[in-house]
Amino acid sequence: MSTPAINPAEARVQSLSNPCYQAANISDNNFEDCIKCTICTVYCPVTPVNPDFPGPKQAGPDGERYRLKKPFYYDEALKYCLNCKRCEVACPSNVRIGDIIQSARLHYSKKKPSLRDKMLASTDFVGTMATPFAPIVNGMLHLKPMKVVLDKVMGIDKHRQFPSYSHTTFTSWFKRHAPEQSRYANQVSYFHGCYVNYNYPQLGKDFVTVMNAIGYGVNLLDKEKCCGVAKIANNLVDAARRDANINLESIRKSVAKGLEVLTTSSTCTLTMRDEYHHILDIDTHDVRDHIQLATRFVYNLIDKGKVKVAFRPDFKRRVAYHTPCHMEKLGWAIYSTSLLKMIPGLEFVPLESVCCGIAGTYGFKKENYNYSQQIGNALFEQITHAGVDSVATDCETCKWQIEMSTGVHVDNPISIFAEALDIEATRRLNGL
Repeated sequence: MSTPAINPAEARVQSLSNPCYQAANISDNNFEDCIKCTICTVYCPVTPVNPDFPGPKQAGPDGERYRLKKPFYYDEALKYCLNCKRCEVACPSNVRIGDIIQSARLHYSKKKPSLRDKMLASTDFVGTMATPFAPIVNGMLHLKPMKVVLDKVMGIDKHRQFPSYSHTTFTSWFKRHAPEQSRYANQVSYFHGCYVNYNYPQLGKDFVTVMNAIGYGVNLLDKEKCCGVAKIANNLVDAARRDANINLESIRKSVAKGLEVLTTSSTCTLTMRDEYHHILDIDTHDVRDHIQLATRFVYNLIDKGKVKVAFRPDFKRRVAYHTPCHMEKLGWAIYSTSLLKMIPGLEFVPLESVCCGIAGTYGFKKENYNYSQQIGNALFEQITHAGVDSVATDCETCKWQIEMSTGVHVDNPISIFAEALDIEATRRLNGL
């Protein structure tokens, strides 16, 4: 007598109805789809350099099976995960491995965020306090005695270089120029992020320059907070959820007006599009597809013939492009690289897509610093041997890591595009 075929869906329903299974919680993540191929472990940048990290398969889907039965199976070594998402990009079954690990950290870790963790995650607070005294703060952060104090007292590695703070914020600059934006028939909203506001307003100015040149005025969101990635990474989940809801309320107002919300940070983009829903359990389905990187938006306009651009004949530069991990997850590197390749005077040098190792606040922490540098070493060697004038990347923390570790200047693709544009010629081409 032949054995009847088992329908996988029916088998899953039967297993869930088992009283032994019902005693455990049901995961919100899709760990059951894992086929145990271990390709995620092959692509993990942490596993080769840190023997304490169990690897994405064991930390993610395998560990989830145990944690759902008994929370004490949680392993604090999950803190070594970068949340780079490379395991998810590699997974043939689309298991959200990084989300499983991050959710486990938030739900099961018994370690409370330290003062250091809170400081590193409070980007809006620290930025607001630092910018009025930027020259003093920047000078202090570069002093060796201050680095030693931060190392010994706070656990911030003494070798880590801090990004400089600007003496004026991007929002204060924009307020003076906001009236000019209303004259454009087309409009977009801009989520500038903490880095642009407190550390490098020039990127925000370059974004406005590009958008104005192709006939778009720029609006800022009614209220904007940090995207929340640093708070999520440091287990400040309530604060991350509060900031996320504030951002989403403002984003919804812009989308209701018919405006796309553009960003210049791959990490901010991924966090708002995916992490709000997957990690913070906040519904974003109504606005997710209206949040996108500026390079994607601009490229699509040019590609569809809706706008035209002209470039300076004297612009010459050899530029390498580094794909940030979160850009790899978004799958949008093609837009940034295609914009760069449009520039006649730019010699484009592709780099192998590998992690830089900093992972936001991860690489600032003393216990992670050496791992961070080892992870990024392959990238640093590529850049050193490429003989380029500069590197382009869409992630601000990748910029800090590359500049500190190689000495090569790093720009956002939008900034390079703005510098290469012949602004007046572009405006004429677009009837402005």
